[in-house]
Amino acid sequence: MSSLQMPFARIGGLERTRASPPRVEIVKESSIGQVIEAPGSDRVSVIIPAYNVAPYIAETLNSVFAQTKSAFEVIVINDGSPDSEELEEVLRPFRDRIVYVKQENRGLSGARNTGIRAATGDLIALLDGDDLWMPEYIETQTQFLRNHPEYDLVYCNALFFGDSIYEGRQFMSICPSAGEATPAAIISRNCCVFVSVMARAEALREIGFDESIRSCEDIDCWIRFTSSGRRIGYHRKVLVQYRNREASLSADPIWMAEWSLKVLKKTRANWPKESKETSLLERAIAEKTAELAILRGKQRLRAGDVNSAVIEFTEARRYRRSVKITVLILVLRLAPGIMQYLFRLRGMLLASYKGTTTR
Repeated sequence: MSSLQMPFARIGGLERTRASPPRVEIVKESSIGQVIEAPGSDRVSVIIPAYNVAPYIAETLNSVFAQTKSAFEVIVINDGSPDSEELEEVLRPFRDRIVYVKQENRGLSGARNTGIRAATGDLIALLDGDDLWMPEYIETQTQFLRNHPEYDLVYCNALFFGDSIYEGRQFMSICPSAGEATPAAIISRNCCVFVSVMARAEALREIGFDESIRSCEDIDCWIRFTSSGRRIGYHRKVLVQYRNREASLSADPIWMAEWSLKVLKKTRANWPKESKETSLLERAIAEKTAELAILRGKQRLRAGDVNSAVIEFTEARRYRRSVKITVLILVLRLAPGIMQYLFRLRGMLLASYKGTTTR
C-alpha cells in the first residue's frame, strides 16, 4: 500500500474506524499535518475541497501560503475526484504543509463538512480549489471578526476572472449587499453572501452544509445560519479572485436554477405561512420558476424544438407577466423560423464576445 493510500483514523480529535461511514482517509507523508503556527490568538483552519481542480490547485495553495498572516492548518479534501492521480502529483510539493483528506464523492457539501469536522482552529475559512486569495485575506478577515464579536461569519468582495463575461468586474457590483444580512435579505437577494467566508469554528460546525443539496448549498447554509440567530457581517474590500470555468457546475444556468428552486422550496419549512420570510420565499420561488422555464425554453429553441419552447415560455408567463415573453410566444407561433435564426445568431455573438474577454 502506497503512502497515498494509508488511512489514518483520527480526524479532528475523534477516533474513527475503517467501517464507520462516511469513509474518510487522512493521508500523511513525513510531516504532513504539521500545523503552521500563526501570530496572535486566531488559529485559522483553511478548508479546500478538490474535485477536478488539478490544473488550478497549486496556484490556489500558493495564494494561501503567501498570506501576510499564516494559516494554522490547511486541509485539502479530495472528494472522490476523477483526476486523483494528477491531483496527488500536483499536491506532492505541498505535502509537508497540508492535511490531505481523501473520501468517496459526497459533493461540495460533504467535502466541506469533512473539512469542518477535521478542523482544529478557532476560525474556519472556506476556499474553492480553483479560486485565489489576495495576500491579506486571512489578516483582514480575522481582524474583522476580532473587532466585531457580534458577528459569527464574515464575507468580502471578489474579482471575477476566467471563462466569464464578468471578467474583471467585482462580485458585489453584480451580486450586491445592502443592509444587515438577515434571512429575509438573503432570500430577497439584497445580501448575496460570497462563498469564500471566514467563520467562528463552533458556529459553522453547528450549522454545517446539507449534503442532500448538490448546488446552491451555500445559500441554504447562510439562510439556516442566520435563522439560528447567528449573524453574518461583510465588507467591500476585494480579497478573492473568483474563477469561472466552463466545466464547473456553476457555469450551467439550468442546473443552478433547478437547485436554487429546490433550496427555496426546502426553506419554506423554517417559517410560519404568515411570516415576512414566507412571503418573500413565495415571491422568490415564483421568480425562479419563471427564470427556469425561460432557460429551458431557450434550450428547446436552440435544439429546434419550437413546440416545447412555447410550452416553457407559456409556463414562464404564468409567474412573470412580461410583454417580451408574450411577444416571443406570438412570434414563435406565427414565424418560428425567424426566432430560431435570431437565437442562433445571438448565441454566436455571445460566444465571440466571451472569447474576447477570456484571453
